Amino acid sequence: MSAFEIWLLAVSLAIDCFTVSVTSGIILHRIRWGTFLKMGFFFGLFQAMMPFIGWLGASRFSKLIESYDHWIAFGLLAFLGIRMIREHFKNEEESSFDPTRLKVILTLAVATSIDALAVGISFAFTGYRSLDSLAFPLTAIGIASFVISIIGSLIGVFCGKRFHLRMELFGGLVLIGIGVKILIEHLFTNV
Repeated sequence: MSAFEIWLLAVSLAIDCFTVSVTSGIILHRIRWGTFLKMGFFFGLFQAMMPFIGWLGASRFSKLIESYDHWIAFGLLAFLGIRMIREHFKNEEESSFDPTRLKVILTLAVATSIDALAVGISFAFTGYRSLDSLAFPLTAIGIASFVISIIGSLIGVFCGKRFHLRMELFGGLVLIGIGVKILIEHLFTNV
């Protein structure tokens, strides 16, 4: 793979992180650098770790992972999405969905990065034989996810302030939509 193709892959893997970050920024209504950096860090870390895990397990576990990774991603995203939708119908004072909580950030990081396992599996079968050969792709994936998630958070804050949006309902639907997209892609492209 060329450097351009690797960066293109990295950006495409980061799109789910971007969407979730926009939603989180809208919910927060203000810039919170600590939260945005933490979210970007964990999104980048998990997006880079999952292909590495997929690459490591490709020879032994690829069939096991492929058979249910999409269900795990769908389940996590649907759970968070339904929870956000429920929060939308509560008063703002009662709302407890908090994208600043580490538990929420980690769950989102895992859910949005499970697809990257398949990328790691494909790395194993396309000539990436050593950890050294994976260093650039994994670094590019991590950096792209970090930067794109911070940009998404800032865009979300801007949109939330400008349009006075309370976006738990929209965010919940987006998370469920991402989960459904992952599920459909795996169920219908792996037939």
